[in-house]
Amino acid sequence: AVTGARFVLAALRLAGAALLSPGSCAFEDSACGYQWDYAHLPWTLHREGHYISVDTSYKGEKAVLSSPDLYSEEWSCVRLIYQIATTSDTSPDPARLNLYLRQEGESFDRLLWSAKEPSDSWLIASLDLMNSTKKYKLVLEGEMGQDKSTSIAVFEIKITSGYCLECDFEENHLCGFMNRWNPNVNWFVGGGNIRNSLSILPKDHTLNSALGHYMYVDSVYVKHFQEVAQLISPKTTAPISGCLSFYYQLKQESSIVFTVYLRDMSGFYEEIWKTDSALNADWTLAEVDFNAPYPMEVIFEVAFNSAKGGYVALDDISFSPVFCSNQTGPPFNPAHAGCSFEEDLCNFYQDHKDGPGWSRVKVKRNVYRAGDHTTGFGYYLLANTKFTSQPGYIGRLYGPTLPGNLQFCLRFYYALYGFFKMSGTLAVYIFEENHVVQEKIWSVLDSPKGVWTQAEISFKKPMPCKVVFVSWCKSFWDCGLVALDDVSLSLGSCQAADLLLPSPGECTFEKDECVFTQKKRGRGSWHRKRGPTPTSYTGPKGDHTTGVGYYMYIEASNMVYGQRAYLVSRPLRGASGKQCLTFFYHMYGAGTGLLSVYLKKEGDDEEIPLWRRTGEQSISWLRGLIEYESDTNYQIIFEAIRGVSIRSDTAIDDILFQAGPCLEVEEIQFSSGYPDSLNEIEY
Repeated sequence: AVTGARFVLAALRLAGAALLSPGSCAFEDSACGYQWDYAHLPWTLHREGHYISVDTSYKGEKAVLSSPDLYSEEWSCVRLIYQIATTSDTSPDPARLNLYLRQEGESFDRLLWSAKEPSDSWLIASLDLMNSTKKYKLVLEGEMGQDKSTSIAVFEIKITSGYCLECDFEENHLCGFMNRWNPNVNWFVGGGNIRNSLSILPKDHTLNSALGHYMYVDSVYVKHFQEVAQLISPKTTAPISGCLSFYYQLKQESSIVFTVYLRDMSGFYEEIWKTDSALNADWTLAEVDFNAPYPMEVIFEVAFNSAKGGYVALDDISFSPVFCSNQTGPPFNPAHAGCSFEEDLCNFYQDHKDGPGWSRVKVKRNVYRAGDHTTGFGYYLLANTKFTSQPGYIGRLYGPTLPGNLQFCLRFYYALYGFFKMSGTLAVYIFEENHVVQEKIWSVLDSPKGVWTQAEISFKKPMPCKVVFVSWCKSFWDCGLVALDDVSLSLGSCQAADLLLPSPGECTFEKDECVFTQKKRGRGSWHRKRGPTPTSYTGPKGDHTTGVGYYMYIEASNMVYGQRAYLVSRPLRGASGKQCLTFFYHMYGAGTGLLSVYLKKEGDDEEIPLWRRTGEQSISWLRGLIEYESDTNYQIIFEAIRGVSIRSDTAIDDILFQAGPCLEVEEIQFSSGYPDSLNEIEY
């Protein structure tokens, strides 16, 4: 096994371990109230090396370490100093270190951070924790992976009040700030009474003494015109906006350019501050308004033009959630730019010159015509309806004004019916307000007929703009129906949003079966599938999440009448108070049987029925809501029973567990087949 000797801790002891805040630990002579879970691998405390570790000398999948109960009414920063050491660089299933937040009253832990990169020395991770009134624990999980020889070590956990961007550079880990290495000019740590050729440098700002530390970059080593040194902050892990301030000194003989940038995860730089040319031989305070709605790094960049340039020193970076200037009202809320069309058009509108191109409609549950995407029995928008279908007809739907210079991700669901040629029947334009420029950013190419399909588009415009949905009826012979639902807007690119950690308690079945397992696998069990089921006139045509993703279903042609299939969650943590379970189910087919949901409490033999549907329900995905309580650990069970014929494929998708009562109530928990209603559209 990899021994402790592999871990080199470069003098990383923090002064005054006795003064550590709750939840912090340097693992010097104890684990500071951190406890490991005896159901998993043991952690070993190495007093001589001041770290705690787990390795593959024991057989097992993972080791779990949880903190004592913590409170934080203010924002705080968790810094984790760790190392993953392994003998092979590439493994299909590498070791990982995960950090979870376990909040009181929640059945699921929230994944805050995960790392799998092996390294020769310690690494640092910085994570912002938002203020909360709930008690919580931090849970560290070391997953051992498939590598033969792996060791995961944690040298220190430090929780400080404030934000991870803040730093006075007095500690060796420099708060996770990194220098982007350049062969000639780099940021160095100054001060600490280091008497060297650079004793021209100042006292630090934090302690105002020669013993304090700061960062500096000096032109002595400049070899080329326009050498650049960059100091990069840890990336923000929670949305923040406010005032970023820092102290700097600038001594120059020839022009130095000192600039502060924001850089998002797609590598886009935005300049937020630059020095004026005045000399600042004393520590000078700089303040700049700062908005990071999605993960960003702050980059302090110094560019020199010659070796006689001088130096720049930087100290005491701090952040306040109040903007520096009196400007800027509340930050833009992207929720105002979305709509499910259940109540009205939200902030969308139509131009009266165009006529009523888009109508808000609702379809009762039936087996011929699909309902909306939100619930299966709610409202959506329909264009080219019987009132407006005329050749060349264009229906435009305008969204609210969006601020410029922000990265957005637009998502929506659309479904098309009755077109011979689908391409171009629905398009999305960006309409810039100041000069009437319309830019097409998306149009439909092809999609399965009558399936709610998700589209996602990233865009960023320098000026304020609007999103416009345009449906187009090309000719009288080819004028079908265009349906639109569940428009949402989020900050950051869609690619960045896809990389975000999954929300706890959510299962879309896109990657795997999440927290669910099967009592027994076989032909008569639940299957994970994408696209339509093999038998006609039963089962969904696509999943609910995107229209082209995965769902779980029973294949009736492999089962006999009355045969049961069980999908069982792993044991979930009990919590006081009401919990809400949302899911989507699909029961279409003349021979459809039963779908039931049960609650099984730990230590109880009986399964408590929570919800049931019998027989054919709709050709659409329908939303199910269940409110339940369990203060002891419990499991949720989905049971499907095959009906009288092979047209009995039952499916489920998009399961979501949430703490607290359901915001809406489902009228009937136990019901049979759909009422005989005509296939009509309500306007």
